[in-house]
Amino acid sequence: MFIHVVRPIVAGGNQTATSKIRVLCWIMTGPKYLNSRTRHIRDTWARHCDKVLFMSSVETDFPTVGLNVSEGRDQLYWKTIRAFQYIHRHHLDDADWFLKADDDTFVVVENLRRTLSAHDTEEPLYLGRRFRPFMAQGYMSGGAGYVLSKAALRMYVAALDGGTCTHNTDIEDMALGMCMDKLKVPAVDTRDKLGRHTFHHMQPDMFVVRQPLRARAWYLLYEYYTLVEYLTYHLRPYGYKYRYDPEEHADKIPTPS
Repeated sequence: MFIHVVRPIVAGGNQTATSKIRVLCWIMTGPKYLNSRTRHIRDTWARHCDKVLFMSSVETDFPTVGLNVSEGRDQLYWKTIRAFQYIHRHHLDDADWFLKADDDTFVVVENLRRTLSAHDTEEPLYLGRRFRPFMAQGYMSGGAGYVLSKAALRMYVAALDGGTCTHNTDIEDMALGMCMDKLKVPAVDTRDKLGRHTFHHMQPDMFVVRQPLRARAWYLLYEYYTLVEYLTYHLRPYGYKYRYDPEEHADKIPTPS
């Protein structure tokens, strides 16, 4: 299972402020993945969302919402369109922020709330892992999950209803990004204050280079932000103490007798 962690786990913090951030999580899935993937999301991180919806081609007692579309990669953007229209029609007032995630994604919802707490949901905003090709402001990776503010959701559905945005490509994340770009909805920089990404589009071991790459990995071509600085200054193994100073522990080193 791919794991896309929205933010490193943080202990403590202002839990009262972040707990007021209401997040609706909708999971894009299909009938054949309910047992192998989706049930694990339902039983783990989805419990931390204020509202969770599992969007599929058909309605089931899992439960899933039936979107009346076919299955297949060429149907992903139709699923996305129908899902956001359904949410706008039935659940707009149930949350402040609206997270789309795939059924192979893992999210630390508490830390997502912390990220969102710095923003106003009544401003049109679009957050996720920012890719750079095809449009000036880039677009958010579908695999990492992305978030629309309430204002952005309203604008998106209105644009679909009015024909400003249409189903013009099967590539779901790029298509939504093109609509956001057309509507002038800003793509928010979701890196933390140290420049570290908080949304990840690949499983963790893809970011640990075991040997020099023979060819530039495809996903590096999509990075909106420069990776050299991230790999040099910010990437650390878990448990590594940043800028360890041996002099700090000099008094603890036993002296020869």
